[in-house]
Amino acid sequence: MVDVGSKTPGERSARARARMRFPPGLLARVWAGEGPKGAMAAIEEMARAAGCLAAKRTGELIPLCHPLGLDHVDVELERISPDVLELSCRAACHGRTGVEMEALVGASLAALTVYDMTKALDPGIRIEVVELVEKRGGKRGVWRAPDAP
Repeated sequence: MVDVGSKTPGERSARARARMRFPPGLLARVWAGEGPKGAMAAIEEMARAAGCLAAKRTGELIPLCHPLGLDHVDVELERISPDVLELSCRAACHGRTGVEMEALVGASLAALTVYDMTKALDPGIRIEVVELVEKRGGKRGVWRAPDAP
């Protein structure tokens, strides 16, 4: 692991997203409650819980990643087009190292949870991208992806 012992603790936050593309018309069916493992509200809550749990356990999942005491994790789902769902995870802590990995793992697991809960309708659902959107804190300060909202 990287030695962060001499770093000054500070506010750190990061936001990551995962985008899922559904075969034409399938997301509308899921949104209407035709999912095999429950209505969209249930899928959304499961994805949120999975994303939060995953972010909290990132240090156990990613080798050489510091275990962090997160102060906040939030997962949101948004339908950004008829066939595309975006899952966003924001993580924050007061610490010596950033929370980018926590946000990325949270977004990833939230997307995998949605996939698991909808794949019986069509296994062609794709997780197209998992990416860091923004980070704050540390020596770099604020960083945003060029296309970040």
